[in-house]
Amino acid sequence: MLFGPCAQDAAASFLSASSSFCSGGAGFVTAMMATLVANTRTAPAKTLRSEVPVVDTLAVRMVTDNIVIQFVPSEKRDGLTIERRSGNTRPDVPPRHILNGEWGLSMHAQSFAGGEERNVLIDFGYTPEVLNNNMSILGIEPSCFDAIVLSHGHYDHFGGMVGFLKAHGSVLKKKMPFYVGGEDCFCLRRNPGGNFGALDRKAILDADLTLMMASEPAIVADHAFTTGRIGQTSFEQPLQPSTEIVGIFDGFGCFPEKMPVHKNTGSYIPDDFEHEIGTNYMVKNKGLVVLTSCSHRGVINTVRQAKAAAGVDKVHAVIGGFHVVPPLGDDYINKTIEEFRGIDPDYLITAHCTGDRFYDLARAALGDKVIHSAVGTRFVFGKV
Repeated sequence: MLFGPCAQDAAASFLSASSSFCSGGAGFVTAMMATLVANTRTAPAKTLRSEVPVVDTLAVRMVTDNIVIQFVPSEKRDGLTIERRSGNTRPDVPPRHILNGEWGLSMHAQSFAGGEERNVLIDFGYTPEVLNNNMSILGIEPSCFDAIVLSHGHYDHFGGMVGFLKAHGSVLKKKMPFYVGGEDCFCLRRNPGGNFGALDRKAILDADLTLMMASEPAIVADHAFTTGRIGQTSFEQPLQPSTEIVGIFDGFGCFPEKMPVHKNTGSYIPDDFEHEIGTNYMVKNKGLVVLTSCSHRGVINTVRQAKAAAGVDKVHAVIGGFHVVPPLGDDYINKTIEEFRGIDPDYLITAHCTGDRFYDLARAALGDKVIHSAVGTRFVFGKV
């Protein structure tokens, strides 16, 4: 069971003498065996130690996002093509199968370099029904994926995972790397609305994928790289909407021996999102494209970390959730906009958890370089 009475009362179970990893009984043995199995299929990611890879073209498709925007035409801008999907998928019959929006994010990054193509799935959205529906309509073949990146351990970014793996696991490339920012990604999480995270490690391993721990900047599928751990270097103090607990509960959770001692308190603690990672591409003659996913560590911090990892100053585009939402307020939003003015990206593409107020103020300050994302939209950077 993913969330039943045992998971809801996880903190109490953790403190009890019969806790699955504290006692010396069968539960302890089970947890230890799970650790051994997981260790055989987990590896450190290939750390970025030299120049970042450069791609000729990058196309980012929004597979899951908050909204569907209908009847807006495609367009071309300097170094960017925006391909929008809207309307009935079969114009000759009444609508039945259409793209769906939900509170969540999933992106398909398709890159080309020197005649080679790579495909990366970044996050899974909130539900498998929406993810699988949208992938089918958009014609995205799971068998083409060369890697998967999960940005962090919140349901709106991995909720669709188990259903996706159940539907498509048989066609995925065997031993394909599945990147996370660290063991912290697996911890159980709560937000004010209840449980909000219990990543199914077993489902990942059963799908014959290889867990790659990427706490440092790491190469992904030859073309991309992760940020690694995102430092708190700007003015940003982003919201911490969830708490986490260290431990294994009903087969879910993070292994205590792999977590920092100061987090192993036996109760829920504020979630610092140290495991969150962004995904980045260097587009030839254009600059960095930073896929932030959710920016719990701060969107400016995320961009700064991408620049530092790449050793590159020019940012071509930032795309994803910026997490600049109420109750942060206009002063905070305007400071973020001024930071972006200094970074001077060519495009800011807002998605998922960015917040309408940020979009409105950023659009007023920065003009057409600010673009609203939507389900099905494909952003093509570089030569076409």
